[in-house]
Amino acid sequence: MRKNYYEILEVDKNASPEIIEKAYKTLAKKYHPDLQEDNFKKDSEIKMQLINEAYETLSDPEKKKNYDISLSETTISEDDISSILEENKELHRKINNFENERKNINNSDNDEILYYNNNENINSIDYEQELQRAREKAYHDAYIQDLKNRGYRIKYKKTPKEHFKNFFALLITILILFLLWQIPFIQNFFKNMYYENAIVKILVDTILGLFK
Repeated sequence: MRKNYYEILEVDKNASPEIIEKAYKTLAKKYHPDLQEDNFKKDSEIKMQLINEAYETLSDPEKKKNYDISLSETTISEDDISSILEENKELHRKINNFENERKNINNSDNDEILYYNNNENINSIDYEQELQRAREKAYHDAYIQDLKNRGYRIKYKKTPKEHFKNFFALLITILILFLLWQIPFIQNFFKNMYYENAIVKILVDTILGLFK
């Protein structure tokens, strides 16, 4: 992902030139290498380089305009986001399995207690799974909204199943229209509309002309 100059200067995308300049001066004083201890000079030099780079772009109206355009055109694939969420989900699943196994081992000394605790574990697992799904959805929605707020456009890709559903719906629509066309009343209605309405005739002739 490319550098976000607004985040580097800690300002909003719609910040005025005065705010941008003030933020730059504040950060320059905070991270200037000459004001840091020896252990932090290297990090502060890298930070100041980013701050100067960001300010050089955002303080110039033309450079800022071009940067805003390039930033708005940056897209992040929904597949990449889904992959991150899937890894997070798998990690939580392993943790839950480990916790459940530990509970089963601790309760294995007494059959009656084991039976009780197993049912408790099932209820607990269901609850934890529902809670985890809710957390993942909230994390996903918040992450998507944060990306949109920062100027990114999310590119959603349709799955093969969605393409098949759309294709199937189109076939059903064509079939229904074909069956309706076999009814004489329907045919006469559309023929009269075609010959009596000049606008409809022009539209139909134009569309048919595209397929010739």
